[in-house]
Amino acid sequence: MEIILGKTAGFCYGVKRAVDGAKEDIKTNENIYCLGEIVHNQSVIKKLTDKGIKFVENIEEVKDKIIIRAHGTSKDIYEKLKQKGIEIKDLTCPNVLRTHIIAEDYSKKGYFIILIGIKNHPEAIGTISFCGNLSFLIQEKEDIPECLKKIKQSHVNDILIMAQTTYNSQKFDDMVEILRNELKDKQIDIQKTICHATEIRQKETLEIAKKVEAMIIVGDRKSSNTSKLYDIAKEHCKKVFFAQNVEELNLEELEGIQKIGVMAGASTPKEDIEEIIKKIRSKNLCQV
Repeated sequence: MEIILGKTAGFCYGVKRAVDGAKEDIKTNENIYCLGEIVHNQSVIKKLTDKGIKFVENIEEVKDKIIIRAHGTSKDIYEKLKQKGIEIKDLTCPNVLRTHIIAEDYSKKGYFIILIGIKNHPEAIGTISFCGNLSFLIQEKEDIPECLKKIKQSHVNDILIMAQTTYNSQKFDDMVEILRNELKDKQIDIQKTICHATEIRQKETLEIAKKVEAMIIVGDRKSSNTSKLYDIAKEHCKKVFFAQNVEELNLEELEGIQKIGVMAGASTPKEDIEEIIKKIRSKNLCQV
């Protein structure tokens, strides 16, 4: 059996920066909180919790200092934290912060902003808060008619289309094409704010999926970028398995398969990937 491991599998820069920053801070501050999960990966959360970081969903629980997670947060949360005099350690991914700046800048210019992303995802929730009232969050093509209705009601001619940094690159392009055709009478600016590392990882996943008999996607199911890898792999490979950790990997499902692809999301730690590889090797003589 041969294993093809994605070169881009595992922590991206933004996740590594956030996790390393949290680990460093807890060394000198015993009373530190993080608003929400710093990244979407339960093994990472457990390790940081064991080190003493307290993960909360409500800023009323925070006492002295708070970490803003890699996904970022909404504009009103920043304002409330400042009003309460709580020290902020902002570990928002730089690429996400860039989307906030772009959104706020275009909002001030009077643009109607279309954000293409996942509606309940913390990054999208944070970014849309910087877009102002003239904005709409599209997740799927089915959301477009309602968006067009709101644009018509706004009487705005200048439109910005941007993306959640971990959104599916091809789906974004498809959505933009539809919107362009529907908004031919408008002035449209496109800011494809999908993270470069995300695009590369998605392209590599597609390439591997075409070469193998089965794909294993390693990562947390709540992770947006990991879910996108699973969707991409499913389009090009008949057998695709989602494993949050080594315990979820069922070797019986890999019986008779000679070539396996392994890819992991941006919030998946190296050790989780290594454990998956080790388990596959334990059953067969594999080449990586």
